[in-house]
Amino acid sequence: MKRSLSISSSSSSWLITDKANKSKLDTISLENIPFGRVFTDHMLVAEYSNGVWKNVEIKPYQPMSMDPSLAALHYGQSIFEGIKAYQNEEGKAAIFRPYENFKRFNISATRMQMPTVPEEIFIDGMRELINLDRNWIPAMPDHSLYIRPFMFATDAVLGVKPSDTYQFMIILSPTGPYFSTPMRIYVEEKYTRAVTGGVGYSKNAGNYGSSMYPTQLAKEMGYDQVLWTDANEHKYLQEVGMMNVFFIIGNQAITPSLEEGTILAGITRMSALTLLAEMGLDVVEKKISIDELMAAYKAGQLREVFGAGTAATISLIKELRYKDESMFFDTDSWTVAPELKKRLNDIRQGKAEDTHGWMHF
Repeated sequence: MKRSLSISSSSSSWLITDKANKSKLDTISLENIPFGRVFTDHMLVAEYSNGVWKNVEIKPYQPMSMDPSLAALHYGQSIFEGIKAYQNEEGKAAIFRPYENFKRFNISATRMQMPTVPEEIFIDGMRELINLDRNWIPAMPDHSLYIRPFMFATDAVLGVKPSDTYQFMIILSPTGPYFSTPMRIYVEEKYTRAVTGGVGYSKNAGNYGSSMYPTQLAKEMGYDQVLWTDANEHKYLQEVGMMNVFFIIGNQAITPSLEEGTILAGITRMSALTLLAEMGLDVVEKKISIDELMAAYKAGQLREVFGAGTAATISLIKELRYKDESMFFDTDSWTVAPELKKRLNDIRQGKAEDTHGWMHF
């Protein structure tokens, strides 16, 4: 028998339909849980047609039924975000900077010719979903609840044009510590992640699909990921894997500029820029070449290299391979990246004062 509970937000309402009778938590341990493989009891679903978002509901997590001609499968209109919620020391659930993800999601939607999602569905719906499944947030250090909002085209027709209908969803996945060992990185000179005028700044599915082949080639050579370079000269640095990248050169914290639209404006990147400045470093966003990086390394000025992203927060890089030369780093002696990661984690877990208003309850 269906049971519906009306929920109101500032300007809309939706339903919690068929609340899960028995939580999967009864059979799952949240310790040592793998990333992105276990999902909570409920999900949020909303439909878009005739220019209006409607049928917004929270219901039990379940498989989806779709037409083989679904537009998203054929023409790639699909975008997503990655956000995390934490349980602080008072036992309250807090989401890290969701409004920044909300803004970026709609930037991606505009670039991919998709409708924007209103705040009352994205933000308020997320809060309601997390409140319903709040027991899934692991009450352990370095654990969190990964939040995946996503949208895809749902027209059941073949034809290269923007879809008239879409589905927006949010699913949740508890995750444990992301213990990534320092990475070996291959500087990519042949394949390209993004070009000026392209979609590199949007978080669309195609960016990830196109990265898999060159990444696999790098792994076959013994490397963990690639450091992407520009499409024209394969000289200027962009992202490392699917993370933003930082270089500590002397007292400067340098990260590639967003101006050309080839790099995703990461929320962790944005937060790192603020905290690095507070740590006393001279923060610089600029176009930086592999030649400049190698010169700094040879001069003994390149102190640290790391990636910044939602999953691992801060990922250390112990080797950069460019052509026939490798740059090696003693990550055990680093001070900047470990301190940055600690500051980010302490704010997220409520161990340090949130002076920037990043945590939302």
